[in-house]
Amino acid sequence: MKSFASDNYAGVLPEVMQALYDVNKEHAVSYGNDAVTQSTIQLFKTVFDANVAVHFVFNGTGANVLSISAATQSYNAVLCADISHIYNDESSAPESFTGCRFFPLPTNSEGKLEIDTVKQRLIRKGDLHFPQIKMLSLTQSSEYGTVYTVEELGAFGQLCKEHDLYFHIDGSRFFNAAAALGCGLKDISTNVGVDILSLGGTKLGMMFGEAVVVFNAQLNEHLKYKHKQVMQLASKTRFIAAQYQALLHNESWRNSALHANKMAHQLAEALKPFDAIKITRPVSANVVFATIPQQWNNTLTTAFPFYVWREDINEVRLMCAWDTQTSEIEVLVATIERLV
Repeated sequence: MKSFASDNYAGVLPEVMQALYDVNKEHAVSYGNDAVTQSTIQLFKTVFDANVAVHFVFNGTGANVLSISAATQSYNAVLCADISHIYNDESSAPESFTGCRFFPLPTNSEGKLEIDTVKQRLIRKGDLHFPQIKMLSLTQSSEYGTVYTVEELGAFGQLCKEHDLYFHIDGSRFFNAAAALGCGLKDISTNVGVDILSLGGTKLGMMFGEAVVVFNAQLNEHLKYKHKQVMQLASKTRFIAAQYQALLHNESWRNSALHANKMAHQLAEALKPFDAIKITRPVSANVVFATIPQQWNNTLTTAFPFYVWREDINEVRLMCAWDTQTSEIEVLVATIERLV
């Protein structure tokens, strides 16, 4: 069964599966000291055009916890969107491991933070009675599938530099964002002043694993120790690294991300003719948000599972993946036609 619930539901890209098979043939040194991991790190340096450090982890929550803990102390605070994954969907893991206060900021209608909103919370610096703000975390693409432009990211990067903040990107769908913008990975990271990036791969078709990409060398002093402390250091690191090598080589990621994005746009166009359906957010990357009649939920989710995002207005999230096909969109639309 296919679904529109999450790109996490999708299987593994053929080139990633082949990479896992290839790296499984021989013994190799553990904990990232093997040749595959080291060559993949060099590939990261080339792709991002920077002398980055790379730490491979098991999952997205681990990537975010490692990123935040490496850049903060327990008396610090992190600014993030009120709909962000680190605030709503990682239980209390970020707070528990970092000890930081998380300040959720309101987003605009596209689910993005705005510069003025962030500026208003840059207060009470040096006040020992107030958690000291040390990091801004943005989600790219956002929880609503919208994308921060290069210019917007550059403005946030400059703001962080002016106020001595670390700039973190939660990039669980970073590849989809780059594909939507038609740019390279370095254009929305290295070139805009990002200090540390949680780079997702699972949602694009990896079997497991994520990467923490460190641009700011000041963070490297503690990272390898934090990597172990937060229980994200894989002994067989090569099996994560090989998957990223498959994605990054010759920009293999771009075709998969473009396809997922294209399917979301196609789905949105197919839903527009229905008066009972309203597309609620701009479609930028690989997801469509829409309100539908609540009485349709059981029938539609039985055929194609999806998530109800806001219960009060029955806003649903329809996520496309690298393996979504036009024929599946057509079946969903046919089911809606019968309901109408």
